Formats: sequence, C-alpha cells, structure tokens
Amino acid sequence: MRVGEVRAVTALPRLLVTCEHGGNRVPVRYRRLFATLKRVLDSHRGLDLGALTVARDLARAFHAPLVPATVTRLLVDLNRSVGHPQLFSEATRNLQAHERARILQTYYLPYRTKVEQTLESMISRGGSMIHISSHSFTPVLGDQVRSAEIGLLYDPSRKREAELAARWRRALVGMARTWRVRRNYPYRGYNDGLTSHLRRRFPARDYIGLEIEVNQALVAQGGAEWRGARAMLTGSLREALRDL
Repeated sequence: MRVGEVRAVTALPRLLVTCEHGGNRVPVRYRRLFATLKRVLDSHRGLDLGALTVARDLARAFHAPLVPATVTRLLVDLNRSVGHPQLFSEATRNLQAHERARILQTYYLPYRTKVEQTLESMISRGGSMIHISSHSFTPVLGDQVRSAEIGLLYDPSRKREAELAARWRRALVGMARTWRVRRNYPYRGYNDGLTSHLRRRFPARDYIGLEIEVNQALVAQGGAEWRGARAMLTGSLREALRDL
C-alpha cells in the first residue's frame, strides 16, 4: 500500500438472525398436555434440530442481533400465521379458546413483536436489513427422501432476495462441492411463514428475508463434520454478501 493510501474497509452487512423452532421446551403450565408425547417432542416435530446452533454461529460471525425461541412448536408454531391450521398442534388445538388466546399472548405475540421491533429499529437508522431465519428439516418425511443438504427459501418476486439466494447458493456449492443446495426447497419461501409476514410489513427496499433450511442428516454427523458444515454456512454467506 502506497504512503497516504487509505485501505477500504468493508463494513459487515446489517443482519438480523432469528430461530423460530430452536427448542422443545414445554412451559410448566402445559406439561400435562405432553405427558404422552415425549418421543414427538424430541423429534423434528418438536424442534428444528441444529437450527439454533446455526443461528448462534451466524449471529456471532456477523455481530448480528439474534432473536431465538426455545418453546416447542407443538405448543404454538411461531412460523405460522394466526388462523393457520398448523398454528396449534394436536396437543393444544382442542384447548378452550381463552387458553389458546393465553398461549398467543404469552409466547407467540411477544416473539413476533420483538422481531418486528428489532427490524424497525435497525431500519430507522438507514439502509436495508437482511433477515436470516434459521431452520432445519428431517431427511425423510413420510415416504419422501429429501434430495438436498441445504435449502434457501425466498420470494422470487423480490429481486434482491432472489439475488442473495443465488449468490449464497453459488458460494455454498463452491465450498461444499458434494452438497446439493436447492432454492425454495423443501418448502417454498413465499408460503405462510414469518418472512412472508414481514414482507407484508416492510417494503422490498428495506427488508430482505431468507430462510435457511439445513438437512438434519448434517446435524446428526456431529463432531468435526457438523462444525465444518456450520463453518461453510457462515463462510459462504460472508462470500455471498461481499459487495452486495
């Protein structure tokens, strides 16, 4: 570097990381409802295995705020809209209306509100926000074998989301050449979910929302393999965000 030359410093992009299905905790008040559902609670239906670990890695790497949830999705699904048939599970959907309302007031609305308020605060400082919602999926659902290691979910009608998903996919494939990285798989990113809700709340110029879906087969590897997989997720996102 020549004398007097100032080296450009690339600022980290402004990210918010969330994890809607980070745990399978059952509040004491509702434990009786899950007395016979221990196996279900510990399965992919009770939580997204590994998703909270990925979320924490991303938040740490990008110095980003993290909004996690550890109450089981079988109590109330924070990634579903009020009125969605899967908002409540078989354990809670038949509760009296006032008790379901209590669950929404105690667990669902505070989480959603915190995410929205965090985004509002960060957007108010100027510029757009990137929201990464961390999830994972079971390798086999019913008789269907999922044919991807990583899924990136977004709304194709939002140009900047599509661009970020494409860049992240290219970076991931470059680092993990044996991985199958698919867009809008195993779910569509524009279906009902927190990111879809936030797209209605914030204009495209302010909000870029992606869900990352990690195959739980990667989580099950554990040890060095799982740590290496997470390092590639973080490194590839850093590469995708460069000069975005």
